[in-house]
Amino acid sequence: MTTDTLDRIQTATPQDIRRALLTGSEIALIDVREEHEFAQGHPLFAAQIPLRRVDDEARWRIPRLDTPIVVYDNGEGLARKAAVRFEALGYTDVRELEGGLTGWRDAGYELFEDVNSYSKAFGELVEHRRHTPSLPAEEVQALIREKADIRILDARRYDEYNTMSIPTGTSVPGAELALRARAIAPDPDTTIIVNCAGRTRSIIGTQSLVNAGIPNKVYALRNGTIGWTLAGQDLETGQTRTAPEVDEAATQEARTHARDVAYRAGVKRIGWGELDALKADTARTLYLYDVRQPREYESGHLPGFRNAQGGQLVQETDHNAPVRGARIVVTDPTGVRADMTASWLAQLGWEVYVLDVDWSAVDLERGADGAPAPRGPEGRYKRPYEGTDNKAAAMQAYLDWEYGLVAQLERDGTHGFYVI
Repeated sequence: MTTDTLDRIQTATPQDIRRALLTGSEIALIDVREEHEFAQGHPLFAAQIPLRRVDDEARWRIPRLDTPIVVYDNGEGLARKAAVRFEALGYTDVRELEGGLTGWRDAGYELFEDVNSYSKAFGELVEHRRHTPSLPAEEVQALIREKADIRILDARRYDEYNTMSIPTGTSVPGAELALRARAIAPDPDTTIIVNCAGRTRSIIGTQSLVNAGIPNKVYALRNGTIGWTLAGQDLETGQTRTAPEVDEAATQEARTHARDVAYRAGVKRIGWGELDALKADTARTLYLYDVRQPREYESGHLPGFRNAQGGQLVQETDHNAPVRGARIVVTDPTGVRADMTASWLAQLGWEVYVLDVDWSAVDLERGADGAPAPRGPEGRYKRPYEGTDNKAAAMQAYLDWEYGLVAQLERDGTHGFYVI
């Protein structure tokens, strides 16, 4: 790495980045510190790729080589090295944030803590505006003890559910809820309670069922497994309960409701011709995602579509689509999961489409999507809602942080979110 190479890296001001966010221009704002440091504070729409992982992740997460990329650190000397690495990979519009994180703060702009921050902030906004119904852990425990007519649906990934779960709960990852909830609770008098580890996925999951017009009473478990633990109540471990398969009549009913939700959110449906037109527009970044569960995806998927479970795509949008202002196309054979996922992405401010085609007429690809190897534990932020060994003070601090996100969104002023 020569001095000339380092010196030619251009800079972008905090005002440049804010302008791009407000006008909807594409930008990838990349924090090149380790995840633990990233979680201590970052701009709302920043994504995180540690310097040591740039070669592994960049082409996967930022597919267009002329995407405007701005890298930053907090004075550790990583950003300039990362900019050089991006250029070596073929990226042509790479800049360093002027002043780094300090420059952002000195400009008077907000810093957000934790990971997946803007998706979590959006979840809080949904609850704030829709008054998403919820029940406290103690009341749900009483319902279980009374053997009340309830069904508890865990909206997290299956592996999270398997690690620890609410007693009697069934694994129904987020995008599956609108498809499978009626099969689990066919009696409209059955109360459905949706949980996650903290707040976001239970809020989004509950509101998904409300939006989709399910006749049952639906509640979020307030504060998820964190709230359950703070109430002094025991969790189950190693559970394997999953939702049943859904017949064609139930799928069609769910499809009708999910399509209505997507329509209300302004989602557009496209076919092969429109997809080809989007692909041909090389001035825009395009993400293609199959939003089913990994096992379904691996059994056969449309060429060119990567796998991101729908609920996780909404929860971890910064990871799966770090280029803010890009386009996203989602799909699944039933349409239900794609429609529900797209409805949330649209409300998160994305230009999102559902690919609505006949899968039986396509030669499907099989196997995994070739994503880079997952990161190890190095530099990883210890989430207060994962595992079973979290300290009560850390869990309560996390909840307190989430409660403050709506006000912080208002102060930041760049999000562009709306709630149907």
